[in-house]
Parts: sequence; structure tokens; C-alpha cells
Amino acid sequence: MFTACNGIERQGIVHRIDKDTSGLLVCAKDDESYRGLSRQIQAHSVDRFYETVVYGNVKEEEGCIDLPIGRSPKDRQKMAVRTDCRLPDGSLAGAKEAITHFEVLRRYDGFTHLRCRLETGRTHQIRVHLAYLGHPVAGDEVYGPKRPIKRLEGQCLHARALGFDHPITGERLYFESPLPDYFTAFLKTLKPKEEDDDGQTEF
Repeated sequence: MFTACNGIERQGIVHRIDKDTSGLLVCAKDDESYRGLSRQIQAHSVDRFYETVVYGNVKEEEGCIDLPIGRSPKDRQKMAVRTDCRLPDGSLAGAKEAITHFEVLRRYDGFTHLRCRLETGRTHQIRVHLAYLGHPVAGDEVYGPKRPIKRLEGQCLHARALGFDHPITGERLYFESPLPDYFTAFLKTLKPKEEDDDGQTEF
């Protein structure tokens, strides 16, 4: 059982993952550990890797999405890329810097399997960034097409690996979580992609 940490409501939660995202989450058992882990999150020294399947053919083999994220001006329940929030001096008002690195693991007809690394950790960051590029996460009915994929239950976004320094001993720790059954089952239904596709997918 967790001791009281950073206020009784949070119970040591250092960072969050979306409600419909599977995978790893790190929590602290005491205040000292919480502060140490939080400093690493703020310093971007925690390795956070995700795997996802997105709609369409992502043309680049790897890349970096460096676009600020804030509340959507059209729907306050959603987040959005907010390039309009950048002030003349380069600072942001109403949005936060957000950086997502990605690389292609495998291409399929109509879909791409990606590994993503978070440099920052904004709400819905991976989902918002990839949707902005025209490649929303498969099964994401908030930022993707509203028609559900009948053979997929949930969204294909999994917190695959976490690496951080133990907040007390300083030992570097690394944890992995295997892909859940629904994710691997969906991959098995996909056809490996032929190289002459133009990358466009109809939703």
C-alpha cells in the first residue's frame, strides 16, 4: 500500500498515461522518492517509449515532432497543436512545448507500426501529434475517425518501456511491458505493406 505522498489524492503518481492507453506507469512510495522521480521527469531524463499503430503510411523512417500543445479552442475537452499560442518573443501563452520522437517498426497496408519516445509528457501528446500529421492512432475515436475498427477493441497505444535512475540509490533501472493481446492480435490481421503505396489512406 502506498504511503501518503504528494497529497493523499495522488498517492505517489509521478506521471500519467491516458485512460485508454495500456502499459507502464511509475509511482513513488514516499516523498523523497516522489521528489527524485519528479525531478527526472522535469529534466527529461526518464526514457519513455511507446508503441502504436497509426492510420496510413508514415513516409519518414524516423522523425521528431516539435509542436506546442494546449486546449483545443473548438472543444475544451480535447487537446490540440497550438502554433497560434507562440508569442513574438518565442514564449508560449495557453500552450506548452511538446516533443515526440518516432521511428517506423513496420509498415502495413493502410497502417504503420511506430515506436515513439517522449521528450515531454503533455496530455494526449502522442495522439495529438500524430493526428496533426494525418496519422491518428488506430482505434482512437477522439482524435481519429469516428468509425470504429470492428476487429480492434480500444486504441493501439502502449507504454512499452521506462528507464530512470532509482531516486535513492541512483541505479539506472529499465522496465519493459509486452504488447497486450489486443494489440498483437490486431497486428496479425494486417497485411505487410508493398513499397509502391503513395502513403494515403481513406478514413
